[in-house]
Amino acid sequence: MKILAFAATNSRNSINRALLDHALSRFQKEVDVNADIEILDLNDFEMPIYSVDREQDTGIPTAAKTFFEKIGSADAVLVSFAEHNGFVTAAWKNIFDWMSRIDMKLWQNKPLITMAATPGPRAGANVLQTQAMLTPHFGGEIRGSVGIGQWGDAFDPETGSLTRDEDIRKLGDALAAFALEPA
Repeated sequence: MKILAFAATNSRNSINRALLDHALSRFQKEVDVNADIEILDLNDFEMPIYSVDREQDTGIPTAAKTFFEKIGSADAVLVSFAEHNGFVTAAWKNIFDWMSRIDMKLWQNKPLITMAATPGPRAGANVLQTQAMLTPHFGGEIRGSVGIGQWGDAFDPETGSLTRDEDIRKLGDALAAFALEPA
């Protein structure tokens, strides 16, 4: 199974990248030891802010086409969304907007696991709910969704792993959903 994974943020010290790394480690240990995993860094996909005028003047940036192609070549996608003011980061929104100009079904019928890590207690509830609503419209199927709140209490940076039993179980259940056949 080929997994495309990314933290939907351009922060170099993102808690969502820490969650992503932990989830991928568990996926390879618990679900598919032979998984082919590609991790993308949004910083490698910077491009001008989307506008119709810019698209007409210069076309779709190569970075957007590359990201779109990487989704297409994967069997499944694992995303950890940072939440900025209740929504996705500007960095991810821009990539998303550009890719939607290639094809509105930018998830290309791939199964997804969505995650979010936040320092507050709501565990990325807004961003995860928004993604749950939007993803089917954009050609994706969310197989599992996990929000981890109060990150400072939920994650041990020395071991690189979650500490609360409930979070450990929720993430394990979500990751196992990739092994299921489509409904």
